[in-house]
Amino acid sequence: MESSGGHCRCLILLITVIALLSSKARAIDIFLEWNVSSDPNIRAYMNQPITGPLINATTNDFVHVNIFNNLDEPLLMTWNGIQQRLNSWQDGVSGTNCPILPGQNWTYVFQTKDQIGSFFYFPSINFLKAAGGYGPIRVNNRNVILVPFAKPEAEYDLLIGDWSYGSNTKLMAENPLPDLILMNGKAPFNQRSIVFQSFNVTKGKTYRLRISNVGSALSLNFRIKNHKMVLVETEGSYTSQIILDSLDIHVGQSYSVLVTADQSDADYFMVASPTQFDTSASPRLMGVGLIHYDSSNGLAAGPLPEGPDPMDRDFSINQARSIRWNMTTGAARPNPQGTFNVSNITLSQTFILHASTADIDGILRYTVNNVSYLTPDTPLKLADHFANGSGVYQLDAFPTDSINSVASLGTSVVTGNHKGWLEIVFKNDLDVMDAWHLDGFGFYVVGFGESDWSPDSRSTYNLADPVVRSTVQVYPGGWTAVYAFLDNPGMWNLRSQRLKNWSGGQELYIRVFDADPNPAKERAPPSNLLLCGIFQSQAPAPSPQVGDLHR
Repeated sequence: MESSGGHCRCLILLITVIALLSSKARAIDIFLEWNVSSDPNIRAYMNQPITGPLINATTNDFVHVNIFNNLDEPLLMTWNGIQQRLNSWQDGVSGTNCPILPGQNWTYVFQTKDQIGSFFYFPSINFLKAAGGYGPIRVNNRNVILVPFAKPEAEYDLLIGDWSYGSNTKLMAENPLPDLILMNGKAPFNQRSIVFQSFNVTKGKTYRLRISNVGSALSLNFRIKNHKMVLVETEGSYTSQIILDSLDIHVGQSYSVLVTADQSDADYFMVASPTQFDTSASPRLMGVGLIHYDSSNGLAAGPLPEGPDPMDRDFSINQARSIRWNMTTGAARPNPQGTFNVSNITLSQTFILHASTADIDGILRYTVNNVSYLTPDTPLKLADHFANGSGVYQLDAFPTDSINSVASLGTSVVTGNHKGWLEIVFKNDLDVMDAWHLDGFGFYVVGFGESDWSPDSRSTYNLADPVVRSTVQVYPGGWTAVYAFLDNPGMWNLRSQRLKNWSGGQELYIRVFDADPNPAKERAPPSNLLLCGIFQSQAPAPSPQVGDLHR
């Protein structure tokens, strides 16, 4: 599984079939076929395909991804930020889907319903994300919807993130500090050569960079030497445009920036380095790439661009607060993004979630309100649909606004009031930066604060133009508050995006039930539904299949 000298067990996604077919609803069907395998002899800096292919879709397209699992362990793929409207069956996490077993295949079928923006996918179980196999997702505007900036000369996808050598099983057990920061799977230096991720530009032209932090642990600051960046989008929301020298991108987050090639003909370094990071990690750790002017005759020269002090918390929080929603532009639909004005909403529920650690049965676990999530053999979605829970979980046994006095394991599933407004306060009792993600929804980021949260903290909220996104950072010892409108029935994962936190129990599920009378029902299970756990005996013999649509 693993060898010495900086080798790693890397996931490889090989795309073998792409086909586009017209559909009747001004959308298309996108058919993809992937083979997922691993190679213990790949080095991260040898330009191997540990990053997967781009999914390039348009609002309301139907995406079919037939995944063949050539690993020696089960596999699930999740689509970070794709909301899976009325269709949590395709979410690809342990609470919604049975895994694809070794030697078998399964087809995900989902619609990019009423979404635009920059996202990514990754393997969601068994710490496999640490081995690679992640890739970018673009959801483009339909032609009839205006984009709030001029069309760029080209678009580039940039996946940045920390990397550790070793097998995913070893990394899950030992949680070592990162060894590298990669850009699109490439690290810049080795003993024999220099390998950079490079983007070609023409002087005077403007380019869109879609940047995602696909790492496991570290928040990163990104910058380009001698070039400004204009922030225009994050995780499906157009932002008020601000000019930046550098941008903090936390684990699981995605951004779009515009960069104009307005410098002299040369090559310019782009850098990603840790910010608000685990102080035991090397401060010299950084990923390096190049912006290459097509008229340049030489390599980049001079020092790397310096960023803010990595421990400058005020800089990071002030930047986070400056990221606002563009309230007037359209997005996936012609109506403005600001159709929902959260200054006048009535809250239906409030969850106050403390992230911490505890020793449970001699094992250090990550907890939420002193409960560490225990993954059952049967996906919650199957148990909920076929047998009303079947003893797999007990609904609303998890404390949503208090901390249990004794740490314990539990399969935490809570009720989210359908079409109600949920306030979530994430409290970070850890000494490192955290990031929380909610499947199925975007949430309005209304506030950041120090120390403890209280109801009086609501007076500090930004209710005028809070940005809407699916992943938000929570500063060490601080809190972050979000609102979510629970209009999407299903079983939805709420998790830490830091991989060791998530795998160690920092997650829960929100069950949004579409009770009668309600015309917007969640879709029925797909015909290729996999069965496992207590329903294993009902599963048919596996056979190759291509999935289906439920429109």
